[in-house]
This record gives sequence, structure tokens and C-alpha cells, in this order.
Amino acid sequence: MKRIGVFVCHCGINVAATVDPEKVVEEVRAHPNVAYATDYVYMCSDPGQEIVHKAIGEHDLDGVVIAACSPTLHQNTFRKLIARSGLNYYQHETANIREQCSWVHKDKEAATAKAIKIVLSAVEKVALDENLEPISVPVTKRALVVGGGIAGIQAALDIANAGHEVILIEKQPSIGGHMAQLSETFPTLDCSQCILTPRMVEVGQHPNIKLMTNSEVEEVGGYVGNFNVKIKRKATYIDWSKCTGCGLCTKECRLADKVPDEFNCGLTKRGAAYIMFPQAVPLKATIDPNRCLMVTRGKCGDEPKCVTACSADAIDFDMKDEIVEEQVGAIVVATGYEPYPKERLGEYGYGKIPDVIDGLTFERILSASGPTSGEVRRPSDGKVPKEVVFVQCAGSRDKEFHKPYCSKICCMYTAKHAMLYKHNVHDGQAYVFYIDVRTGGKGYEEFYDRTTEEERVVYLRGKVSRIFQQGDKAMVWGIDTLTGKKVEIAADMVVLAMAMCPQEDTRELASKFKIQADEDNWLTEAHPKLRPVETLTSGIFIAGAAQGPKDIPETVSQASGAASKVLALFSKDIFERDPLIANVDEDLCVGCGVCVEVCPYNARELDEKRRIAVLNPVLCEGCGACAVACPSGAIMHANFTAKQILCMVTPYMED
Repeated sequence: MKRIGVFVCHCGINVAATVDPEKVVEEVRAHPNVAYATDYVYMCSDPGQEIVHKAIGEHDLDGVVIAACSPTLHQNTFRKLIARSGLNYYQHETANIREQCSWVHKDKEAATAKAIKIVLSAVEKVALDENLEPISVPVTKRALVVGGGIAGIQAALDIANAGHEVILIEKQPSIGGHMAQLSETFPTLDCSQCILTPRMVEVGQHPNIKLMTNSEVEEVGGYVGNFNVKIKRKATYIDWSKCTGCGLCTKECRLADKVPDEFNCGLTKRGAAYIMFPQAVPLKATIDPNRCLMVTRGKCGDEPKCVTACSADAIDFDMKDEIVEEQVGAIVVATGYEPYPKERLGEYGYGKIPDVIDGLTFERILSASGPTSGEVRRPSDGKVPKEVVFVQCAGSRDKEFHKPYCSKICCMYTAKHAMLYKHNVHDGQAYVFYIDVRTGGKGYEEFYDRTTEEERVVYLRGKVSRIFQQGDKAMVWGIDTLTGKKVEIAADMVVLAMAMCPQEDTRELASKFKIQADEDNWLTEAHPKLRPVETLTSGIFIAGAAQGPKDIPETVSQASGAASKVLALFSKDIFERDPLIANVDEDLCVGCGVCVEVCPYNARELDEKRRIAVLNPVLCEGCGACAVACPSGAIMHANFTAKQILCMVTPYMED
């Protein structure tokens, strides 16, 4: 019989306000397995941990139950404590009497009774817990970073600068992401290209970084420390080993100036052969297979002009997509965001009124490297707009029709847009329709104050009800909720602050990596406070706007955080992971294969000769899906056996 110690935490008043810790201690002492029980105001504190440490030695304990908050918060803390005290790391259970009891009840007597049952259930479980040893996994000290925006760039450089090889893949022909499209950045108004381009060049020249643009993840196998990744390298139809980036093919292309340029948000045209933007890394031309006449039709006049123009003989229309396999030990997913589809905001006239544009398009107008060299001009006729209306929360914070969440950066980049507009058009007038202004960052509130106080931008609290064309004006109807008056503005241009959305293929990508995405398709972290860059799949980390809306400083910080987690993994030759996995009893297994089908981590396969399911213990994340599905009861989760569960619930079956 085990000698179990029970330690009940008051958690300040989080537990003690609703649960009587002394009463819980008094009741659990009567259990035959409980050799010692006590309570303390903060069990996770240094004095609290010292109480546990001393009790293990003085009372010869061989199992510990901590009745406190969620095991997500402090289970590892207490497991490390008991390991230092001489017990097996897994001879500990957390009885969650905070989130599952005190926080959800008001009746102290009833809550205390429930807390006693929760603690006794944990005692029954730890009484049958077995000593377990971690699973050792060799680590391939090579990282994959998916996404070449500022998050991917930062993570890749941090890992590479620490001396480890990095594979950075980007689906576009160049790295840079949306930051490369920006004019200036808030709150310092630094030129975006000035601060981004050196980082891009460093990536392209770094000896430890293997840059693979025009590439996408096709398949991911393996496990932490030993991932096998298949990468599709899409055909560029130009041999980049020969291409000098001279751009002659882009000028001679028969479709030059006929294809909408995505980088400039359709304000300019490019050809089928193009270089993404002047500072692109790598600075190589690529051919758009959906536009090129040679690729789509097999013929481009008598002879393709791009071929004759290329002195390097780099054009290759026989080029095919190829699959490359890479072995890596860790993965950082930094796939970024896209603006909310403008076509879904028909009520704001987008698509019908040429001078209703989104914020990213306005960035290209403001940019010195943009289509108007930084001069603010209307897309419809090139005239200087004298009255511009900025509409915030376009697609954000709209639970009924669009996205329910706040996109976080819109208030600040709208303030920046209004300020830069005033810098360009001194006699112009800017109006901002807003719900409320959120300026959560260092120097952000001061930046906003400059917009209203120095630049005299007019902020109107209220939503726009309608935008329609009248002559050469975009008529904006709204209401100022502070005055209760209707507002009508004959605008020369309307700029919509679009919601931030995850990339369209994020859920598909999450499925490939076996990580989670929420209802809005943002990638989900393991814990929002304690594990914000980790996922529930060991060895895979997330960074940047793929996880949720965030600005550049927060994105860079999170990317460095993800890189630090990779470096921590790479600091050891062997990675140890939890043995809390679902094992197969070969005597009971009938080889039906149900567990293979339901396993979300591909940790099981069917041995056709022996007709039994075989487990890869390194891939198993212990989710329990297989144990639930197994019709013969052959799968049992380590330290979560059927006997343990029955012992935990049997005393309360009548309740």
C-alpha cells in the first residue's frame, strides 16, 4: 500500500473563498492510503514547496497529490519537486479544486464536499500510478521555418546565428511578406523597406540558411527531433542558377503591363515574367504559369521574346515541380496573415467604386517605391484627393456578418495613414470613422494624440452605414454617436481598415503539421500564457500573425521566442518526452485497425503479418482517441488504466 501525501492549497482566496481547505484535509486524512495531509496558503511558493519536500522525507511518502489549480499551470513544477525529493517523476497527481470547483460554485459547503471528492479521486489514481521513465529521442539539430515574412525571417536568423542550419521556405518568389509592402511603420515612422531589406539580404547570404522560395510544405512525417518534411518546389521556368536578375525578360514579355501586379495590389501591371519587387530576395525573375502563353498554350508568337532577351539562357519551359525531402528536428510555423477579402464588403462599395480601397493598397500609394512614388493619387483618375475617409473595423468586430474579433493593428495603422496623408496633402482633410480607439503599445497613445492634435484629423465615433458613388465622389453616410447627428461626407477617396485573417490554407497546413487551429483558423498555442509559442505537437512552434492579429514588434518578439524554444531543444543531443502514452496489449489486440484510423498523430500502424497494432511511442501524444475507439480494450493509457478510472469514480457512482 502506498503512503500518499496530500497538500491542499488555499491559492490566496481563489480556493479558500469557496472551499474550506482545513475541512478537505480533515476528510482526506481518513483515507487508508493517505499518510500525511496538510494545507498552505500558496503551495506553489518556495515555502509551500519546502513543505512538500520535507514531508516526503519525514513521512516516507511514495506518492503526492497537490490539490490546487489546473495541472496545466503547475503540474511540471510539482513533478520536478518530487523528483528532487527522491520520488519518481510520475508519482504525482494534481487535484484541480480551483477551475473545476471553487471558481464554478458559490455555496461553500457544497464546493467543499465536491473538493473532497476531487482530492480523493486523485488519491485513488496516484495509488495505482506506476513508475515511468521518459522516452529518449535523438535530435536532428536542423530547423524548418515555414513562412518568409518578418516572423519567419527573425526566427530563421536567431536559430542560424546560434550556429544551427535552417531551411526557410516561402510560397512567394521572394521573402518579405506584407511588411515589404508597407510604406512606413508606426509609431516611429521608420521606412519599412529600410529596416526590413537588410534582414532579407542577411537571410539570403547567411551560410546557415537554406532559402527555398516558391515552395510549399507537401507532407510532414516523423516526430520531435526527427521530422521528415516533403517540400514542393514549384517550377519558376527560369533557372535561378543562371538568372542574374537583370529583368530583361520581364520587359520583353508579350504580356508586360497586362497582368495585375499583386505586390502593388493591382494598381500597376506586370508581365507573365516578373520580379516580385525591386528589393526581392532572391532577386530572380519567375514566370507565372497561369499567365504565360508558353505554359498555358504551348505557343507565344513565333518565338517567346523572353527567351531571345535572356543573355544568360536561363529560360526553361520544360521545368517541372519537384518534391524535396528534408530532415529537421524542429519546425516554426510563421505563415502570416491576409487582409479580409474586400469583395465581402459590398456595403462599402468595394468593387463598384474605384476610389474605395483597402489599407494595404493605400500603403502602396504612400510608399516611395510604389506606383505613384509616394504621391497620394486617386486610383480612378490620378487626381490628388482633398477629402479622405478612413473606415476602421472593416470586417472586424462584426459578429453578425464578418469577423467577431478585433484585428488589433487597425487603429494604429489608420492613425498612421491619416498622418502620412496629411504630410503629403497639406491642405487635405482626413476623417476617421471608429468604434473606439485601441492603442496598446509603447508610444502608441502618443502617436494617436499627434494625429488628432497636430495633424487635425477628425475622428467620428460611429459606423458607416452606406458608401455610394455620386459623380466623381464617394458619398459616405454615417452617424456621429457622440453628438447623435448624421454625417455625410463627399469623399475623394475611402480607405477601409480591413480585418486581419489567417492565410486561406491555414487549416490545411495545420492538418499537415498535426497542430490545432481555432474556429477562425488562427493557429492555436498550447497555453495562452505559459506556452504561447508552443503547440500540442512536440517540436512544432508558432510565431507571428499565423497565431492571431499582432503588430510588427509583437511579431518579432514572438518569433524570437519560438527560436529560443528551438534552441533549447537543440541544446541537448537527446530529447526526453513524456511516457504517458497509449500502449497496446498484444494478447488482446485483434488487429482490426480502428486505432490506426482514429490516431490524429499517425502513431500507429497495423502489422499485417502479426495482425496487431504497433505503436510508435515517440509519435504518440497520449490523447487517448485510440483507447476510446478500441473495441477489444487492448489499448491502455499509461497511468490512466481502466482500473484506475474505476477506482476514482466507483465511490461516487450513486451520487
